[in-house]
Amino acid sequence: MTKRILIAMSGGVDSSVAAALLRQQGYEVEGVTMKLTAGLCCDIGSAQAVCGHLGIPHRVIDLQKEFAASVIGNFIDEYRNGRTPNPCIRCNDVIKFRTLLTYARENAFEFLATGHYARIGQDPAASRFALKKGSDANKDQSYFLYRLTQDQLAHVLLPLGDMRKTEVRRLAAELKLPTADRPESQEICFVPDNNYRSFLRAHAPDILRRGEIVMTDGKVVGRHDGVAFYTIGQRRGVGIASGGRLYVVRIEPGRGRVVLGQRGDLETASLQVSDAAFLPFDRLSAPLSVEVKVRYRSALHRATIRPADSNRVAVAFDQPVAGVTPGQAAVFYDGDTVVGGGIIEG
Repeated sequence: MTKRILIAMSGGVDSSVAAALLRQQGYEVEGVTMKLTAGLCCDIGSAQAVCGHLGIPHRVIDLQKEFAASVIGNFIDEYRNGRTPNPCIRCNDVIKFRTLLTYARENAFEFLATGHYARIGQDPAASRFALKKGSDANKDQSYFLYRLTQDQLAHVLLPLGDMRKTEVRRLAAELKLPTADRPESQEICFVPDNNYRSFLRAHAPDILRRGEIVMTDGKVVGRHDGVAFYTIGQRRGVGIASGGRLYVVRIEPGRGRVVLGQRGDLETASLQVSDAAFLPFDRLSAPLSVEVKVRYRSALHRATIRPADSNRVAVAFDQPVAGVTPGQAAVFYDGDTVVGGGIIEG
């Protein structure tokens, strides 16, 4: 019996090619587009056009309420508390691989597929699934998927994991997919023009609370309109004249202060993460040497992770790292395999 696959389709080239590949491989494929925010998220029309071109059914499910509560609400709350969230990780965790995967399984689909650039393998020695980096280092999206569970990995397909973006574009053109020339999108899907400050002003005006801008020695050098409008490592737009470059090195939401300093002040030798998740094992029980990404596009940094109090994980870097930002994810790697990750705490 042919396996039924539900593929999440955003209306972009990646999910379009993923659907085409699954169709070529003989699966019974249906496309699904999630309606997350009115007119600002996935392109339903483009997804429908691709499905029509491939001759596969297409369905739309309305997840606006769930998305608003779990992703947008969290996004606003994190900024309100002086942190810098990554809503894509939250969306993948709560919306795509919980809500949508549950929907797929309840509707008799054996797998949910997506257009992510990452790979799923198996570790025979541990009888567990493994999440690995995508073959295209420039497009690897394993960072966003570190929260996938063993049960989820058993029911997820990532058809683009072994492909490069150039191959995907070429195949889209060969198949004459309607999305073949669609430009890349790097923006937060629910934030118009990627202007999160305007979004926060419109949706959370209580965030507009003025406070002090100070130097690391406590000297007051200016005022700000809200700590939510600043992020660790920010240099542009701090609004303070200086003979040298100044960076946001710390945010103190309780005191309503933004702290500026030199680049060297951004460096940290350690951090802690909360809400940690691991793939090769259920929980960390002993120190482990790993490489760590502290942001999606950051370099990999060698470190040792170990269990800490309050169910946290302590990360000690071999060399100090600049720009560690509370609210972002620290994701742990062993070579090309994802070990796990968690949310960086202040």
